Amino acid sequence: MEGLLDRLIPEMRRGVLQMAVLSLLGEKSYGYALCRSLGDKGFPTEEGTLYPILRRFEEQGLIQASWKTDGPRPRKYYQTTRRGTQLLKDLESQWIEIAASVEKLLAANGRK
Repeated sequence: MEGLLDRLIPEMRRGVLQMAVLSLLGEKSYGYALCRSLGDKGFPTEEGTLYPILRRFEEQGLIQASWKTDGPRPRKYYQTTRRGTQLLKDLESQWIEIAASVEKLLAANGRK
């Protein structure tokens, strides 16, 4: 059973990672800081998982990127666009509905 759980938990987390990333990009952040912030909030994520999401979001116009070169090393900062902010709102609505449905299912089966 433990092996199955070890496979299902990452699948579940991957399903909400994109919403978690968008939720943190209301303010500019660079990749490493974003990884750290996700981890600090109980959602540890590897950079190898995060950067493809950021690239895809940028290609889709959900986030915009800008370089900051005045520090000790250049950093690429990301922030949501209007389109990304709207998508986050839509995802939040869906999340609330899904979470409520799961709560009802668990309660109906005596799990909660």
